[in-house]
Amino acid sequence: MPELAPFHLAFPVHDLAAARGFYGNVLGCPEGRSSEEWIDFDLFGHQIVAHLDPAMRPAALSNPVDGHDVPVPHFGIVLDWDDFDALAARVAGAGIAFEIAPYVRFEGQPGEQATMFFRDPSGNALEFKAFRDRSRLFATE
Repeated sequence: MPELAPFHLAFPVHDLAAARGFYGNVLGCPEGRSSEEWIDFDLFGHQIVAHLDPAMRPAALSNPVDGHDVPVPHFGIVLDWDDFDALAARVAGAGIAFEIAPYVRFEGQPGEQATMFFRDPSGNALEFKAFRDRSRLFATE
């Protein structure tokens, strides 16, 4: 698999201080540039930017996947298996409620993966997942 280029994602938050605490302290994302209206974070090598929108409200849409209501939209990272477990423990230790608690989805199938969903303080849904064999990320059989 070729080395992936970092992606860039800008998303709204209703409170920059809360975003700074969540992404910086809970998720461990180093902070980059910032202003009074936005903050750059390094999310496992990818650039995400929290933009202030005091009127921001999270979407309430979900789709059924493997017996769970998966929030849409959402974003996150595919982690190594050990990093997934460490992040799940850090999130739980911070008292953040899981929207979908960590579990193994599609067990025994080509897309078998560990996954978890939780929300940031503004209600943005995040999914983090892991594959024991990352080469199976897009496997169909």
